[in-house]
Amino acid sequence: MADGWQELGSIDELKRSPLREVRVGSQRVALSYADGRFGAVSGVCNHMGGPLCEGELDGDYLVCPWHYWKFHRSTGEGEVGYESDRIPRYELREDDGRLLIRVEPASRRHKLPHAPHKLTLAVERNDGPPRVLGISTTAMTEDHPRYSTSEALLEVALARATQTHGAETRLIRLGGLTFRNCEGFYSKSAQACTWPCSITVMDPTDQMEQVYEGMVQWADVVLVATPIRWGAASALYYKMAERLNCVQNALTTRDKVLIRDKVAAFIITGGQDNVQAVAGQQLGFFAELGFVFPPFPYVAHSRGWSAEDMENNVAQVRDSAELREGTGALVDRSVELALRLRASSASPSRIARGGRKAHRA
Repeated sequence: MADGWQELGSIDELKRSPLREVRVGSQRVALSYADGRFGAVSGVCNHMGGPLCEGELDGDYLVCPWHYWKFHRSTGEGEVGYESDRIPRYELREDDGRLLIRVEPASRRHKLPHAPHKLTLAVERNDGPPRVLGISTTAMTEDHPRYSTSEALLEVALARATQTHGAETRLIRLGGLTFRNCEGFYSKSAQACTWPCSITVMDPTDQMEQVYEGMVQWADVVLVATPIRWGAASALYYKMAERLNCVQNALTTRDKVLIRDKVAAFIITGGQDNVQAVAGQQLGFFAELGFVFPPFPYVAHSRGWSAEDMENNVAQVRDSAELREGTGALVDRSVELALRLRASSASPSRIARGGRKAHRA
């Protein structure tokens, strides 16, 4: 290194790769080559620190592999409309077949100010009636609704919460929401799966925000109702569960507990068996999110593997006083536990990885 310049290597060799990472001192730099020209900018994305060197070129723009933010490969400026959101750029020069880079960047990083997403705002639970959120994961055509045994019992539960406990209630029908599948940001890097979910932040039409707000910020009790499909919860349930990875990942990567002193319980119905397996998955998953459970945390109904006469299954649930009474008792247990939790000291907002070995790679 001389006069503030560092040699990167043979120009002919460096031309072989359109994008690579080079180290300039302790800094990661994205070196690109396209249309006969080299470009060098910081290899760290402005958004969540993603590795721009591992992304791809879209014309003259580097695309971050984590959440697809774009920066010009030579100037460091953001894409059209976001030019002032920029990453540092570096000067290059060629000398006797070798490529050199100036160690000090020619420009500074600048991040556009962004108003915090409403899901990041701290929520203080004031006095008031208990809040019960019902989530129906049954799938049906909105224009042609049918009777859903799981959703019908969920409606019984919400009515009981209002009439007996004076609760505020909400009902979310996942089948009526438009939300994208989880896009596997966690599979790229644990740090790429963020709270709030990057999909929700980038896509204002993504209605998973209603689930996040209801679960994390609003509810004291969450009741999840699902049919049994081939021995498992519904596909919509799993679509929601995958998108809730960002809630659990806030704990595993940042020791931040988003779900505190909240109760979850479940309603499981189906023409097929496997109640215990469905309940076991839900209990394990919601425990990982931070929920606690009342005694006997689910009600369920199944007529077994050989019962393919769905008309009789619907009639049995509709006419069963026992199921309605059991559902009401489940709500009672859930609300009573939630009220006890509210009256006690709040659980900590930070905890070391939820009991996992405190190890970072």
